Amino acid sequence: MNRKIALLISKDPQLRQLVEATVPQISVQSASTITEGLAQWSTISPRLVISEGTSSTLVPLFEYAGQLPSPPPVLVIGDCHSVKDAVDIMRIGAADYLTKPLLPADLQTAIGRILRRSLPMSSTAPRDPFAPIVSVSPQMNLMKHLAKEVAVTDATVLITGESGTGKELFAEAIHYSSLRAHGPLVALNCAGIPEHLLEAELFGYEPGAFTDAKRAKPGRFQMAEGGTLFLDEIGEMSPTAQAKLLRVLENRTVDPLGDTQSHKINIRILAATNEDLLAHIKAGRFRLDLYYRLNVYQLRIPSLRERSEDIEPILLIFLERARKERGCRVKAIAPSALMVLRSHTWPGNVRELHNVVEWLTITCKDEVIQPHHLPTSIQVGPATDHQSPDLIPSLLAFGLSFQEMEKKLLEEALQKASGNVSEASRLLKMTRNTLRYRMAKHHLQ
Repeated sequence: MNRKIALLISKDPQLRQLVEATVPQISVQSASTITEGLAQWSTISPRLVISEGTSSTLVPLFEYAGQLPSPPPVLVIGDCHSVKDAVDIMRIGAADYLTKPLLPADLQTAIGRILRRSLPMSSTAPRDPFAPIVSVSPQMNLMKHLAKEVAVTDATVLITGESGTGKELFAEAIHYSSLRAHGPLVALNCAGIPEHLLEAELFGYEPGAFTDAKRAKPGRFQMAEGGTLFLDEIGEMSPTAQAKLLRVLENRTVDPLGDTQSHKINIRILAATNEDLLAHIKAGRFRLDLYYRLNVYQLRIPSLRERSEDIEPILLIFLERARKERGCRVKAIAPSALMVLRSHTWPGNVRELHNVVEWLTITCKDEVIQPHHLPTSIQVGPATDHQSPDLIPSLLAFGLSFQEMEKKLLEEALQKASGNVSEASRLLKMTRNTLRYRMAKHHLQ
């Protein structure tokens, strides 16, 4: 009964096989034409509609969706060679747009993102977009209050805070509390895309713009038309991309690669970073004028160690989710174990706490978490030179990515060496050239 149903409108039998193989938790119902699809739609109440087509052929589909009180999101699979058509499809109501040939990873990511964003619309009662941000602490409740106030405006917001504090959750909540809630929320991790591909991802391109550009691809700016563009890890953006982003923010126009015309956009910008942008500005790695454009309104999300009273409610929410999804036996945590968690520094913040809970749902055989059930890294605290290898905390428990861990290791070595590259390379057991390469990669001087 809980299995999600997707309506697929396509004449391509391989597309159904791809959807079923990529997202097995979805039950797919197929239709060959828009007319046939609309007939099925009224009987199966799909959670998601996936349809091939163009901005002209899909008009009846979106007209029907517009008549429903809570229509499911529509993912469009296009084969067009025009950025304009892709943008038009997003404007008339598509939740996302992909072009053939489809990669399974892109399809899986798009469907997962769409279903996650459509949760508020699937509820019978209006849901507070800030409800997923669990908190009882005054610091976090203040941030939620300020975020709700700025959400109803169209101001650009800069969300700062350590990795794992929930910046993306705030961005989603701001979007769904705004007047643009019915428009798309498009996210881009600036640190996750190579510099030479970032411009194409942001601005899109026309066929023939470069060697492998065989068909048009809309950029994230165009895909966010009428909605919100969330730029995560904005501090990792290259100087070239920063200059072009500044121009977009000033003129509200974009120039797709290979296109001779500028295109007006109507979007809201949200940005997030765990970096100290003022320090980056002083070091010449971030533009001051771009900082002022992004920092119209700033929200600093407190770290988990600054709000230890939030640990228990967040942990209980994670446990409840695990019980529903996997039948986890753990139901509660003992006060003594909770005291241990509150004394931990949580360098990985909520992401680290989630990892700890996931570990407990696998290893804990009792219904109540006791101190001895906790990971060694939580029980004994930071490792010392006198600890045995068995007591050294797991790096995975920190909840950091490999890139984040590498950067912190470089920073620590440079700090201990007082900035001496030769001494830092000795501490890290690598050559000076290798260290300089990695320093440049992470913008460390």
